[in-house]
Amino acid sequence: MSCPKSLPVLFSGLPLVFLPVSSALADEDIMVSALDPIVVTATLGPKTRGESDSSVTVIDEEAIERLQPQTFDELLMGQPGIDITSNGSFGKNTSVYTRGTGSESTVFLVDGIRLRSATSGSAAWQYFPPQMVERVEIVRGSRSNLYGADAVGGVIQAFTHSAEKGREGWVQAGGGNFNTQEYVAGTAGTEGRMTYSLSASHLETDGTAIVEGGEDKGFRNTSALASVAHQFDSGGEAGVVLMRAQGNTEFEGGDTDFAIQTVGVRLDAPISDYWRSRILLAESIDEQDTRDEFGDSTFDTKTRSARWENQISIGRHEYILGGELLMDEVDSTTDFDETSRTNAAVFGQALLNFGPTDFQLSLRADDNEAFGREETGAIAMGVDMDRNHRVRVSYSTSFRAPTFNDLYFPNFGNADLQPETAGSVELGIGGNYARWFWDAAIYQTDADDLIVFVFRDGRFAPFNVNEARIRGVELSAGLELDEWTVQAGASVTDPRDRETDNRIRRRSAKQFRVDLDRDFGRVSLGTTVKGQGYRYDDAENEERLAGFVTWDLRAKWEIDSHWTTNLTVDNVLDREYATAQRFDGSAYIAAGRTAMLTIRYDL
Repeated sequence: MSCPKSLPVLFSGLPLVFLPVSSALADEDIMVSALDPIVVTATLGPKTRGESDSSVTVIDEEAIERLQPQTFDELLMGQPGIDITSNGSFGKNTSVYTRGTGSESTVFLVDGIRLRSATSGSAAWQYFPPQMVERVEIVRGSRSNLYGADAVGGVIQAFTHSAEKGREGWVQAGGGNFNTQEYVAGTAGTEGRMTYSLSASHLETDGTAIVEGGEDKGFRNTSALASVAHQFDSGGEAGVVLMRAQGNTEFEGGDTDFAIQTVGVRLDAPISDYWRSRILLAESIDEQDTRDEFGDSTFDTKTRSARWENQISIGRHEYILGGELLMDEVDSTTDFDETSRTNAAVFGQALLNFGPTDFQLSLRADDNEAFGREETGAIAMGVDMDRNHRVRVSYSTSFRAPTFNDLYFPNFGNADLQPETAGSVELGIGGNYARWFWDAAIYQTDADDLIVFVFRDGRFAPFNVNEARIRGVELSAGLELDEWTVQAGASVTDPRDRETDNRIRRRSAKQFRVDLDRDFGRVSLGTTVKGQGYRYDDAENEERLAGFVTWDLRAKWEIDSHWTTNLTVDNVLDREYATAQRFDGSAYIAAGRTAMLTIRYDL
């Protein structure tokens, strides 16, 4: 398959678009920008976005407060490299496709703890509460070399509320159409060497119809967060964090009671001036009890993990060595052939600095009792062209593990499945200045032994059959100038099944998003325009779903030093659209215009 014409044309124009402007500002904007934030997900340690030699998007606390999202996918939709489908609005089944890979191929971390269903392989994105989040890091590109199975498309990490010096507390309440209600409260602070953060939220809505002519389908989600940390005289730190969300979501033909939870205990200790060690013991759960026309079913999965990382600094170079042990457990009304499996791994990373040139080398070996051993690795190089511009190139390998459903589901699973494997190459270039930044990347991923459902050997089951090639271009830019804040991103993706040359099911080829905000002192106004191109709901590329563009508005008024009110209106033009279809061919429709008014009190 030849490269889509739009990709090289778009990428070849990047220097013409950005470099003359950046050259004109180079003399003035030689300082590192606040728009080049510190990230930790890409390299397991603090590096600026530019230094990470990765394609990274950061959604910080200020952006989350401006956007006032009711569901987590509202933060992700339209971000570079991110494609989202859902079976309707308000807590309905949601898939997140990073760089054209499957929803099972994006690792979701909450404070470093992997959160997913072991049976389906995907995270329950629709249940995770954005009210508990102060920061999100989106790392695009394979990261199996650091995080093991399933990080083929990338890693998304949510960081929950943390405490700063002093004390703070807040209470927020809001209401909107569809009888939507939201309540949030929290407190955080320090007591000597101890920091703490406690918060809770509740979101409830009658929802909207998710199919033409259907009844409204509601959603209820109650969540809580507690974290405590203590700093020692030696410079070490110990902490505990617990996040839980539970509720109910209705869908066409039934409803589901759900609960997701993460709990982690960490110890970070300096061994010497050059050696720091970190241990994380964690557990995550994904529980779903469903009632529908097929009867009652329960799928409860639990993942326990122990991870040990050692960071060693020698001169200007940094090394990370570690190991990880994970155990998945399933408790279900479905009688799986196996109900547990373990995965042991060792990994290492070298971050080598030679002045303007950095090298990143990493290697990981996983040993899973279900499918055996897999080795993955990556090499990346970043070069500073000058004080503002940096070029990066990388190659990495990755794999996606078969899920419990793939391997063990009665009369369906295939115990002989092997992991999907992939190799990815990426070339990127970016500019960072005091007031703005831009970044562009072009990439290709070749995947083998895709796990697909086909009729073979007298039964319909998952088999390793297909190969895929995914090519794409991503653009992102940001500006902070006087009272203006702008964030923009766009993606062009070509995910193809190499056997049929069809676009992979449910993948859109184009996405974009622009967030624009203006501060007028106590009042601020903002707008978001985002869109996705058309997609096919079937592998044969016959069931086409139209693309769409939506327009959102928001306003914030700081009444005084304690009181703040926010108004958001999403999908202002009441655009009807769908990103997925039901088994009968009818479309799952998203909510139309939604409005929410909140008022908040801060101590």
